[in-house]
Amino acid sequence: MSIQETATGRYVGTRTLRVEDLRLLTGTGTYVDDVVRPGMLHVCFVRSPLARARIAGIDVREALALPGVQAVYVADDLNPGVHERWYSLEGRDAPDTPRPPLAEDEVRFVGDPVAMVVAVDRYVAEDAAELVVVDYEPLEPVVDYATAHESPELVHPGYSGNLVGQLGGRPAEDLAGVFEAAPHVVRATIHQQCYAPVPMETRGIIAEWSAPGGEMAIWSSTQSPHEVRSFCARLLGIDEHRVRVAMRDTGGGFGQKVMPQREDMCVMLAATKLSVALKWIEDRQENLMAAGQARHEHGDARMAFGEDGTILAATLDHVQDAGAYPTPSPVNSGIAVGLLFPGPYRVPEGTFSSKFMFSNTSGRMAYRGPWQFESMAREVLLDMAARQIGIDPVELRRRNMLRRDELPTVNCMGMPYSDITPRETFEQALELLDYEAFRREQEQGRAEGRYIGVGTCTYVEPTTGATPFLSTEGATIRIEPSGKVNVYVSGGSCGNSLETTVIQLTADALGVAIEDVSTIQGDTAVTPFGGGTSGSRSGSMTAGAVGETAAALRERILAIAAHRLGAAVQDVEFVRGVACVKGRPAESLSMADIASMAYFQVGSLPPGVQPGLEASGRYRARSPMIWANATHVCTCEVDVVTGRVKLLRHIVSEDCGPMINPSVVEGQIFGGTVQGIGGVLYEHLAYDDDGNPVSTTFMDYLLPTATEVPTIELGHIETPGPGPGGHKGVGEGGAIGAPPAVVNAVADALAPFGVKITRLPLSPASVVALLEEARLLREGGVDVLHEEGIPIVGTSAAKPGTGTA
Repeated sequence: MSIQETATGRYVGTRTLRVEDLRLLTGTGTYVDDVVRPGMLHVCFVRSPLARARIAGIDVREALALPGVQAVYVADDLNPGVHERWYSLEGRDAPDTPRPPLAEDEVRFVGDPVAMVVAVDRYVAEDAAELVVVDYEPLEPVVDYATAHESPELVHPGYSGNLVGQLGGRPAEDLAGVFEAAPHVVRATIHQQCYAPVPMETRGIIAEWSAPGGEMAIWSSTQSPHEVRSFCARLLGIDEHRVRVAMRDTGGGFGQKVMPQREDMCVMLAATKLSVALKWIEDRQENLMAAGQARHEHGDARMAFGEDGTILAATLDHVQDAGAYPTPSPVNSGIAVGLLFPGPYRVPEGTFSSKFMFSNTSGRMAYRGPWQFESMAREVLLDMAARQIGIDPVELRRRNMLRRDELPTVNCMGMPYSDITPRETFEQALELLDYEAFRREQEQGRAEGRYIGVGTCTYVEPTTGATPFLSTEGATIRIEPSGKVNVYVSGGSCGNSLETTVIQLTADALGVAIEDVSTIQGDTAVTPFGGGTSGSRSGSMTAGAVGETAAALRERILAIAAHRLGAAVQDVEFVRGVACVKGRPAESLSMADIASMAYFQVGSLPPGVQPGLEASGRYRARSPMIWANATHVCTCEVDVVTGRVKLLRHIVSEDCGPMINPSVVEGQIFGGTVQGIGGVLYEHLAYDDDGNPVSTTFMDYLLPTATEVPTIELGHIETPGPGPGGHKGVGEGGAIGAPPAVVNAVADALAPFGVKITRLPLSPASVVALLEEARLLREGGVDVLHEEGIPIVGTSAAKPGTGTA
């Protein structure tokens, strides 16, 4: 529905056209690399070619002699300038991990920044970087996080056993009796490979220091401009109001751009030394090598079942790769894996443990649903259980899934659930598929040598966030003398269309025409403080901020209109920017008329009404979290000769509450789902046994394209949440629910062969190897080992190298 079709004056809930599309589709957006400043210099980093080595010396003389080179910095030049480097999300006193701007005594992963070259352009900077001579003394790297606790080598001194931290629930021994007495116990260790967000626009920053005023101007590709400002102020030890951050268009973030990383620190610090604008734009190889990893983890998952398939207990022993320099510390976010492991099911008893391990690889960072492994482990285990017990996987879930009349409730790990509809989304998705018809087609296909399968995943997702940094959001609304409206919010839009949704929310909250509303976002000098885009919080929090602010402003508008029209306030209607008295439609005032009075006829304003039409407000979340949920159903066909997996259908039934803009919601689901599909079938940020990354280009790091992804079919259930407008978050769900559904579909297709999937990704080679493993196991007497997620089969074998998967 276009703007012109919303004649009722209500815009929230309609498919209002995205206001940002015109500039983005015509190539007139402004990304960081489009910004040019007078005298701007360019940055390139010298990066380590070794996973772990001692830095014996750095010779920068030849690089400095190259024409066009302005400076070359090493750790001794920049690192002493750091005052504080903590993140607002966690707070000053939260436990954190080492994170120096440039490598000091050791390099700790391939890609670790060792020196920073500043030159007149990127070409000269790259040439100079090759002239920097670093004397490395190689050390034994800790590559495999799963065995890092056994290694005598330490990624960081002071972290015994390479342990970042650990958390857990009740002792597992408390549940021993339940598992011993249970008629059915299902157990599997499920491994997820390392992959990354891969935003379309890589990281980038421009920092410009004005020495006379002690002020810093920053242009950044970020999800949180106010966090960049706060972090820079702490880093440099200057007042926050002396830092201005402008975030214009950002080509995707997905968690990678929530917080400034080490290269950003270097650019900020170096800018104060040169007093000229410095630009750093990451290239794709740097992005894949050094911007951070995600999803690399495994878990020993167990479930106990009654005779009828009722879940009796569940446990998860979870281990996660933190890499060398996680951003931020993974412990706080990682605990959600265990807390959410029960998912939307009745699990009477359970516990978990989570360990976070350093390794000499790229650092762990947030990625769209950082706790996603809980769904992978649970949903894959449920399908295994169904096959073991002899129950259809759908029926097993029906017997255990929470119903609406059981809510609110608290899961066995202590997480409070409310306002969710897992059973409803589950049934809707199955109806869209026609599950029984698919099973008939599957049976017929198997008889013909065709192997198709279906998999599901139902999950609950905490949205909005309860940390102090994310629990409030501000808005300023200014109605200009012309009657046009500007709404200022902190921003952080990275493709999630905050511009459009904020305009829709403001038009409805004020009662003005949407074409009269504009928004200013991403400039910390003029926008209210806000947490940015993360944790699926933007819809609910901006709705609250706009609602709080617009309510006070609308009250003033009605008071002025009523006074001028000689009517009681309660008798004035204000729709699409026009005020009139009920029953007297011929008498009206436009928004421009009211604004003119507010600014230029202040003597005629009613008593107690202040001049002007501008207001600021701040919303505080009233619930610790707002729950969303969804079900993914995937069908696929597997070629048992080549191992190729072809997706046939992918269905998502989502409950994110009343939708502000269905087109925006669906775009979020589509994007997240495609990322989840890529994580199962294609993407792998792989390392060899020496810690060398082997997928640093798109020739090696595979991404799904339009030819591999089926049309994603959607269904919606709308259950209002406890926040403003009942809106819930939707940004992360697709990436959470798609991977287990795809894995289960492949496992279902290959069930006649006895294939058990516990490692990813499911490349054609790994599928063929899984089939061969299953065949040889059926024949008996065969040892099966795993390397890089691919079974290595033979009658006898020494254990191969431990390279990470």
